[in-house]
Amino acid sequence: MSVRVEIAIPCKSWRRALPRAATLARRAVAAALGEAGHDDDGELSLVLADDALLARLNAKYRRRKGPTNVLSFPGAEPLLGDVVIAYQTTSREAKAQKKPLADHFAHLIVHGTLHLLGHDHVRSKDARRMEALEVAALFRLGIADPYNGPAR
Repeated sequence: MSVRVEIAIPCKSWRRALPRAATLARRAVAAALGEAGHDDDGELSLVLADDALLARLNAKYRRRKGPTNVLSFPGAEPLLGDVVIAYQTTSREAKAQKKPLADHFAHLIVHGTLHLLGHDHVRSKDARRMEALEVAALFRLGIADPYNGPAR
């Protein structure tokens, strides 16, 4: 498997809060791809943005007002697609959930990457499958199960 991960960090808050964000992001993508059984070549783009950009993208592509934590935009082979993460929302959520920012960040990257591979959580059965993949990918990274507590 050789998926190239291109990372843009237009929001400087990411650099201050997580100086090793790019390294963690690449590891999280690899863990998600591994758990999903993806072994094709390709490219994935990751944008570490702010709430303002996510709010604009959310309005334009999902017709929803305000920012969200992560958005995924699937591409056509060999481009897996784009994952965009909002700093302020992600930081707020991590604090509210009493989780390290790095752990929540990795979870959102895993979540977004799985969306690029066609996984979703609209139906209960699909949500359980996607959550199981997320938990397994995070376990590879030494991160606790975000749904049920400590890593198994």
